[in-house]
Amino acid sequence: MSHALQDVLSLGSPRFDQPEHQRLCREQGAAAAWSAWAHDLGTADPAPALARIRGGFAVALPLSGDRLLLAVDRFAIETLCFKVEAEGLRYAARADTLARPGDGLEAQALFDYLYFHAIPSPETVFQGVQRLSAGHMALWDMGRLTLKPFWTPTFKEPKSAQFESLKAEFLRLVEQGVRSQLDGSKAACFLSGGTDSSTVAGMITKVTGQPADCYSIGFEAEGYDEMAYARIAAQHFGVRHHEYYVTPDDLVTGIPKLAQHLDQPFGNSSAVPAYFCAAQAKADGVTHLLAGDGGDELFGGNSRYAKQRVFGWYQDVPQLLRSALLEPLFDNSVMAKVPLLKKGSSYIEQAKVPMPARLQMYNLLRRLGMERVLTPGFLGQIATDGPNRLQQAVWDAVPDHAELNRMLAFDWRFTLAESDLPKVRGSCQLAGVTVGYPLLDEALLDFSLTLPAEYKLKGLKLRWFFKEALRGFLPEAIITKQKHGFGLPFGTWATRHAPLRELATDSVQALAARGVVQPAFIKELLTELMPAHPGYYGEMVWILMMLEQWLQHHRPEWRLR
Repeated sequence: MSHALQDVLSLGSPRFDQPEHQRLCREQGAAAAWSAWAHDLGTADPAPALARIRGGFAVALPLSGDRLLLAVDRFAIETLCFKVEAEGLRYAARADTLARPGDGLEAQALFDYLYFHAIPSPETVFQGVQRLSAGHMALWDMGRLTLKPFWTPTFKEPKSAQFESLKAEFLRLVEQGVRSQLDGSKAACFLSGGTDSSTVAGMITKVTGQPADCYSIGFEAEGYDEMAYARIAAQHFGVRHHEYYVTPDDLVTGIPKLAQHLDQPFGNSSAVPAYFCAAQAKADGVTHLLAGDGGDELFGGNSRYAKQRVFGWYQDVPQLLRSALLEPLFDNSVMAKVPLLKKGSSYIEQAKVPMPARLQMYNLLRRLGMERVLTPGFLGQIATDGPNRLQQAVWDAVPDHAELNRMLAFDWRFTLAESDLPKVRGSCQLAGVTVGYPLLDEALLDFSLTLPAEYKLKGLKLRWFFKEALRGFLPEAIITKQKHGFGLPFGTWATRHAPLRELATDSVQALAARGVVQPAFIKELLTELMPAHPGYYGEMVWILMMLEQWLQHHRPEWRLR
C-alpha cells in the first residue's frame, strides 16, 4: 500500500548509533526508534545523522517543521519510491504501488532498460514515479522536494600496510558480518561455488557450530554448470548441500511468474535460477537466506578491473610517441582489418576513451546499432546519451581517488544497487524468503575503504588480499577458480527446446508490435543471429522477452504513441 504524509514507513533492519534508539528498535520496533531519532534530530540537517545509521533500511518519517524525510541505505538493500501529487508526496516500496491505472510509461526508462538491462534510479518505468538512489535522501518541505546523497564513499589508503594484522581484522569482520545477518531461524545460504558464497557457507558453520544448509543451482549445459565447485565447498565445510538443476521447462514457467512479480522490467537473467534456488530453500522450511553479493565490488574481483588497468597503461606512454607513431600506425580503418594489427587497433581505440564511457564500448545495444534495433518513433522520444550522462555523474561523485577505487564505487551503484541486489531481493521475495548480505556489512565496507588499492588488484591479480586472507579457510580449488555464478544457458536452450523457443519468439514478436523495436531486427535476431551465436545474441532475446513479459502482466494495452 502507499502511505499518507503522517505515516512512518520503516523497512529492513536499521542499526542506530545511539544506544537509546537501538534499545527502542529492539524492544518496540524500528518505527518507534525512527520516531525517537526524528525527535532528537529536531531541525538539524538529517544527512550527517543518516550517515551514522547502519544496516539495510528504507524509511519515510515526519520531521519537525512539517517536513517529511525519505531515505535508503548505502547500497539500496531496501527500496523506496515516491510520487509528487496535488495532495502531497506519496511513497511506497514498489513503483507499481504508486502508479495509477491511467499513468503512462516513460520512454526514456524503457530505453535505459534496454541499455542497462535494468532501470537505474532515480527514474522508474512509470511517469511521475521516482526511486531513491543508494545512499540518498529526499526532503519534502512546504511542497518542495530536495534530493541529495547523505553518504558518498571516501577512500583513505594507508601509507603502509601489514598483511597479517589486516588479515586478522578482515576475518573477524567477515565472521561478524555473517553473525549479524543470522536471524535465529534455520541457518542457510546460497552456494554457487565461488569465493564469496563459499566464504559465507563456511562462516555460518563456524559461527553456529552446526552445518549450514546450502543451496546450489546447476545447468545441464556445457560451460555453464558450476556444481562441481559448490560440491567442493560443501564437502570442505561439511554443510548440508541441496542441489537443484534448472531445466528449460522451469524457464517456461518461471519467466512469466517473475515478470508478473516485479514492479519494473528487469533483465538480469540470473534472477530466474536464483528464484528456483530460493524456492527450494523455502520448501525445506528456510525463511532467511544469506547471499555472498559484494565481495567482488568491495575487494576488486571483477575481470573488468584488470582489463581497465591494462587500458590505463596507455596513458603512461609519452604523448609524442602516442600521437606521432602509435596512433597513426594502429588507429585507422586499414590497420584495423589486418589480423596481426587488429588487436593493437582495438586496444588504442578503447584506451583513448576516458572512463567511465570506456566501460560501455561493448554495450550490446551500441554494438548492434540503435537505429538497427529501435524504431524511429521510439528514438525520437528518448535521449540516447542519457545513460552516459547518468554514469558520468556517478563517476564524478567520487573524485580524487585511484581509478580502481572509483570503479569500485561506480559498481556499488550500477552493479550492486541497480542489478545484483534487486535480482536477489526480487527472487527471494517471490519465493517467500528474506535475504541478508553479510559481505556488505558496514564495518566490512569501512575496512575496504582503507585497504590499499594494490591489495585489491595486485598487478592484474583480482582481489589479491581477499583470496590471500582466506587461504587456508577456503579450499584451494575455490580460491583459484574462475568466477562464474548462476549464469543461464538461455540462448543455447532456446534454440533446442521448442516450448522455450516459442515463449521467446512470441514475446519478442509481440514487443515489435508495440512500436519500440524494429520488426526487421526481430526477424533477423530470431532467424539468423541467435541460431548462429546463441550465447551472445541470446542475451538480447532475453532482454526483449522480459520486457514484453512484464508489459503483458502490468500494461498489456500499452503502445508507443
